[in-house]
Amino acid sequence: MSIDLTKAFQLKVPATYMRGGTSKGVFFSLNDLPKEAQVAGKARDELLLRVIGSPDPYGKQIDGLGGGTSSNSKTVIVSKSERPDHDVDYLFGQVAIDKAFVDWSGNCGNLSSAVGPFAVHKGLIDPEKVPTNGIATVKVWQKNIGKTIHVHVPIRDGQVQELGDFYLDGVAFPAAEIEVDFVDPADGEGAMFPTGNLIDDLTVEGVGTFNATMINAGIPTIFIDSNALGLTGTELQDDINGDAGLLAKFEAIRAEGALKMGLISNREDAVKRQHTPKIAFVSKPKSYQSSSGSRVESEQIDVLVRALSMGKLHHAMMGTAAVAIACAASVPDTLVNIAAGGGSKVSVVFGHPSGMLKVGAEAKQTTKGWVVKKATMSRSARMLMEGSVTIPPLKKQ
Repeated sequence: MSIDLTKAFQLKVPATYMRGGTSKGVFFSLNDLPKEAQVAGKARDELLLRVIGSPDPYGKQIDGLGGGTSSNSKTVIVSKSERPDHDVDYLFGQVAIDKAFVDWSGNCGNLSSAVGPFAVHKGLIDPEKVPTNGIATVKVWQKNIGKTIHVHVPIRDGQVQELGDFYLDGVAFPAAEIEVDFVDPADGEGAMFPTGNLIDDLTVEGVGTFNATMINAGIPTIFIDSNALGLTGTELQDDINGDAGLLAKFEAIRAEGALKMGLISNREDAVKRQHTPKIAFVSKPKSYQSSSGSRVESEQIDVLVRALSMGKLHHAMMGTAAVAIACAASVPDTLVNIAAGGGSKVSVVFGHPSGMLKVGAEAKQTTKGWVVKKATMSRSARMLMEGSVTIPPLKKQ
């Protein structure tokens, strides 16, 4: 489909603009989308691209609801679930900024926290499951990766409680705390480490050989020691994102890691899978000044982690990558665990560009390898705008 310039009026599609964690996205109820976009395919992708304002060669997404960064170039589709013991199905689309591409290969952990409040607000949850006051546990089926997420939504006077005094580093204002449980975050057979190793030698042609922990938990992630990259682990966005040579090095490592993890069949396919895997670098605790200007002392954190999303250093930390951090830290002798001081762990506090975050996971070694049954973190979410998004009409091909 393409835009029909012969039509005088735009489509109006009910939509909700929400913040979840340190991300923002446009949320849709599946049944509110035009029929052509209610199923996977070109029509859905083109509609979402136009909503967000991509592709934009200027990189700003001025003519759409995106914000010119991967954290704000996101879409979510929610519907009542047909799966037993689940309330809603959640589908996440990461929209490329300068390309006509929607990546459906992974989840957004930050926006996962907003799926529960959205579902309650839109009446997608059985009223008997929503208390007048208390916590509504929304059982979410994450369709991209086939996983269960439990979102614990605070309710007051029968409504979602959005306001509160919980501060999340990377978000300027306080809100109500939402606990999010990622159930069995590794793949279905418990193979958290797809290569079978806790640390691999990853040889990247023209770049070098690196020790790497490659994990599939929350989201496939490649962890590299910061020293091996000539970095300190305390870098902020401007230190990384303005260095084209360093970004190219990260992408080359990511592509090689994706191949070794079995996510792609050849290196060239990495460009078609931008959302996954993530690449992150870790370091032992050091004191630094966060992007907000506040001081993070080494004594306050267990480990330093920076992660890239869609080719750029993230301003805080992706929720799914935080799950990967928690799971990797809980397994002795991974790079993350070693940087965090080693030994057995059930939670870590990690430092990221915007501040700190505590995440928890408890790993057990089984005949199938290392298994994590649940990873937990606290986020917050807030509805920013509700109404209709206007979209130029799309031609039927």
